[in-house]
Amino acid sequence: MNAPVPPADTLRTALAGLLDGLPPKAATQAVDRLIANYRGTTPTHTPILRDRSDVVAYAAYRMPATFEAVRAALDAFADAVPGWTPGSHVDVGGGTGAATWAVNATWEGARPVTVLDWAEPALALGREIAAANPELKGAEWHRSRIGSALTIESTDLVTVSYVLGELTEADRGSVVDAAAAAAQAVVIIEPGTPDGYARVIEARDRLIRAGFHVAAPCPHSAACPIVPGEDWCHFSARVARSSLHRQVKGGSLPYEDEKFSYVAATRFPPTPAPSRVVRKPQIRKGQVLLDLCEPDEALRRETVTKRHGPLYRAARDAEWGDAWPPAAED
Repeated sequence: MNAPVPPADTLRTALAGLLDGLPPKAATQAVDRLIANYRGTTPTHTPILRDRSDVVAYAAYRMPATFEAVRAALDAFADAVPGWTPGSHVDVGGGTGAATWAVNATWEGARPVTVLDWAEPALALGREIAAANPELKGAEWHRSRIGSALTIESTDLVTVSYVLGELTEADRGSVVDAAAAAAQAVVIIEPGTPDGYARVIEARDRLIRAGFHVAAPCPHSAACPIVPGEDWCHFSARVARSSLHRQVKGGSLPYEDEKFSYVAATRFPPTPAPSRVVRKPQIRKGQVLLDLCEPDEALRRETVTKRHGPLYRAARDAEWGDAWPPAAED
């Protein structure tokens, strides 16, 4: 019997043929405009993805990065809720559905899935791509305004990825409130920029006020110890570059690193990490320097040396975003 194909590989294959028939210049121009919107600071009241050319360019260029960032956030979240599996999922502003693929990669199996977005071309292409995954074939794709009028039916999990930056401050609050009212768990992902982090913190505070517990990345539900304006909390996910990535960016590396900020929170008590590695570990001769967010609402640097034995070996293998110390193996 053939082994099941991982969702990441299935998604990559589904995306591979999207650019057929789309002139390279048109794809590049669409991506350039989408990047400008993605990095912009002006919220828009109209869909960024206007037609199929925009959506194809977006899916081929951004969907792999969104998938890897959301999957990284969900992996950390899943570690904090062992034994819990979402029985249903709503993806708000899901576009072509990268987060639905990431949820499926984290928790296998079919479940009721609803993708809400205001761009009909994105929903149509998302439905087309999802047909390649038997566990996503039953997903429902609905056009919906993402803002103050948003309504979400009761569900186990709501994801909101790379959406809040497109909204006004009032609409951001409405979307987070709607997610909190509908779900047992909410995961919000934004670009790993100072502005993206600020939106995540704003959403984090709102979820806590709604009675949620922070499951990841923070080891606590108290105030973030980072001083606003001095630093920001973000992480990194490795993304294989497609031919379109190389065409647009002109880079030679086969990969790039997607920076993202996120918060995952639950109505039920999670088991957050003892502490979290919040910077790339610095490996020196005979020692590893780990920058940690601690459960006592503080940031601390820990030096792990060879004298620590197995912990030193674990520190050498630790990655940015990991829980620390690692869980003991049975």
